[in-house]
Amino acid sequence: MNYNFCTLFDKNYLFQGLALYRSLVTHCPKFTLYILCLDRETFDVLEKLALENVRLTDLKDIEGPDLLMAKQTRSHGEYCWTLGSVYTHHLLKDNPAIEMIAYLDSDLYFYSSPQPIYDEMSKNSVLIMRHNYEKSLKYLEQKSGIYNVAMTIFKNDELGLAVLEKWSQACLKWCYNRLENGKFGDQMYLDNWPDKYAGVWVLQNPAADVAPWNINQYKIISDNGRIFIGDNPLIFYHMHTLKILSPKAFQLHSSFYKIKPTLEHLIYTPYTTELTNIITQIKKIAPDFKFEFSLGENLRAKLKQKFKRFLVAIYFSHKKYDHNEKQIT
Repeated sequence: MNYNFCTLFDKNYLFQGLALYRSLVTHCPKFTLYILCLDRETFDVLEKLALENVRLTDLKDIEGPDLLMAKQTRSHGEYCWTLGSVYTHHLLKDNPAIEMIAYLDSDLYFYSSPQPIYDEMSKNSVLIMRHNYEKSLKYLEQKSGIYNVAMTIFKNDELGLAVLEKWSQACLKWCYNRLENGKFGDQMYLDNWPDKYAGVWVLQNPAADVAPWNINQYKIISDNGRIFIGDNPLIFYHMHTLKILSPKAFQLHSSFYKIKPTLEHLIYTPYTTELTNIITQIKKIAPDFKFEFSLGENLRAKLKQKFKRFLVAIYFSHKKYDHNEKQIT
């Protein structure tokens, strides 16, 4: 099949976005990746690269009055969350030839074919994925929602378009980095979809959207250069909170998470090697491209993250949670 994906990023996530693209080239025989460029620097670099199977969109080309109004009240991160659903809806609505499209966070990296995800989706119109929090982090469902939008698939049919339009409209009205009245960012809107819509499928395969918040609960092995989550080949990993400190130095994840060093090496080494190669390439073809490397977490920041984990766990252990309160308005 010909896969259609879309993502978005600015110059600070350009290297991650290119790593995502390269992983798709490796594991998808035929695909088109639509990229929403959030600044001119990103657009110019990607235009120079002239990547095969990529279609570029300049942010100004989709920023209508509703988006510009939302932009005034949101941080850059919150605006990016808003754009995810809006851009996906824009592409699917304006391109009838696209049978289905998957929104992808730009910090994903594929280790094998995504086809098992589509096989499982089958005749359903929408596919979503659980956070699958490990037991010690299960309380985060109350803060961030049951589902993670990292990869969310919509068919270009009546239900797929309807759900996507309602999601994008809800995000335009409210999409902030705080928990408020059963809403958090763009994610908690998904919590009631499986009960509300018969054609929404929740992925059962645990090998997709493996992430710092769930990796420790899985049996992970490497066999002949392939990584397995139990009996399933790892499909993609979510490089959440990874920071680039220099072309060859990385903070793999926030100190909020605890990951075994053996798993860090197995999962992250292919990705950081890819990032190093991409940085070298960009320096050659776009020497004027400006990228500010992260300082990473110092000792104070690490202690703060560990203390945050402790406090958040205590807070939500006393909260009552009703998923039915979350409605798309």
